[in-house]
Amino acid sequence: METSKQSEALDLDRVRIDPSCAMKIPATLALRRQVLPFAVVDGHAYVACLNPDDRNAMQAVERALQLPVRPQLAEPDSLRRALERMFGDGTSAAGPAAGPRPGRPADRRRSGETESEDAVALCDDVLRSAVMRQASDIHIDPMKEAVRIRFRTDGVLDEYRQLPVAAQSGLVSRLKVLAGMDIAEKRAPQDGRFTYQAGGGSQMVDIRAATLPTKYGERMTLRLLALQTDSLTLERLGMAPEDLACFTEAIQKPHGLILLSGPTGSGKSTSLYAAVRRLIGQRDLNVVTIEDPIEYDISGVAQVEVDSADKVSFAKALRSVLRHDPDVVMIGEIRDGETADIAIKAALTGHLVFSTLHTNSAASAVTRLIDMGVARYLVAATLRLVVAQRLVRLSCEHCRQEIELTSQWAQLLGDPSLAGRTVYQPSGCMYCANRGFVGRLGLFEMMPVDASLSRLIAEGAGEVEIMGEMQRRGATRLIDDALRKLIAGDTVTEDVVRAVTVW
Repeated sequence: METSKQSEALDLDRVRIDPSCAMKIPATLALRRQVLPFAVVDGHAYVACLNPDDRNAMQAVERALQLPVRPQLAEPDSLRRALERMFGDGTSAAGPAAGPRPGRPADRRRSGETESEDAVALCDDVLRSAVMRQASDIHIDPMKEAVRIRFRTDGVLDEYRQLPVAAQSGLVSRLKVLAGMDIAEKRAPQDGRFTYQAGGGSQMVDIRAATLPTKYGERMTLRLLALQTDSLTLERLGMAPEDLACFTEAIQKPHGLILLSGPTGSGKSTSLYAAVRRLIGQRDLNVVTIEDPIEYDISGVAQVEVDSADKVSFAKALRSVLRHDPDVVMIGEIRDGETADIAIKAALTGHLVFSTLHTNSAASAVTRLIDMGVARYLVAATLRLVVAQRLVRLSCEHCRQEIELTSQWAQLLGDPSLAGRTVYQPSGCMYCANRGFVGRLGLFEMMPVDASLSRLIAEGAGEVEIMGEMQRRGATRLIDDALRKLIAGDTVTEDVVRAVTVW
């Protein structure tokens, strides 16, 4: 055991906890002695505690982890919250709202224990770990000799653990029961949903489940959608001050169409939710959203979910919504000409309409709407702002190290003159669970549509002409925003190259 030499208490609310480390010790030990192993770095386990000099507790943690420990004095309230999120209150551990019994698989493997109990505990284990790791997806992949469980965290798939093949049936069946699926049907894809209560009920997560029959059994994918939105603000998206000012000005307009563009998983919906929260926080508005699925629960907003059976399509819901006197309408995605036509008409008739499009740049959103059959003059008359968006991983500020950008990376970034510039590469530390990253950050390209740009669109300007006009105005491109954040140390070169196309 190494003695801690820290000068101030560690705030665990600002630390990413590795559940695969924390859950290796018994809940009774963690709660009774107020200790929580939260990261393994360079072969040492970092342990948050109230008393770093408690040698008996540290030795017990060392025996459980079979690693040397480095005790870290923790801020008491943040340690209490972290223990609650991980282990509950000791009598009712975290679990799905449907009510599985608490515990971990290791706690349940006693004589007389049933396979179903193991499945319940394993389900608890996986879900709780995914929430603690802030994963967006859980992948349960049956293979020939094992079942692989992977989490998508910060946009990257990481393997969490491998299970014996025999565990697959019980785990998937348990999740199918929670999601309201037919456990007897194993040869057809199914969809379902349930709500999971983590941290003894202190955190609720809406989970969408989907199964797919494969050669070695049913594959299951779970999408985790957080129901708490307190931290969902425009300031936390990563917009530069000038971009934030542009976006805030656009959403204050009384009517018009505001579009977020980008590929799947680029954070478009999150930005729209943040915009809606900003508006309803400023004044009393009638806001209605049409989504597939509802990703965040926002108090005071009427949220409509599109039905997969097509009883409630985007177009049908939008027609009905316009009869309910909305001030603001948010459409999850403009997918077809009918939805685009109704959205445009809503924007023309005094409504502020938010939506998303799958396009590669802000300028290409205009082309996409026209391809859907919307008349150019209508696009020009209603469009107020198009925002192209991407997501990159946010580097841990505690372990990032200076490096020189090589000429090869500079070429890939489209600017050979950047070779030799200082950028940063995270190495992993106790604050980021040895991952090097602590979340994700948005990259943005703003295209406000003023009178002159509206005239260009109406007169038939294509993407090249629109991009040229944006450059003449000195608009910040996606690659410009990405390079600014790269040089500031907020992200890494690999993510920029992967996320942004130079134009």
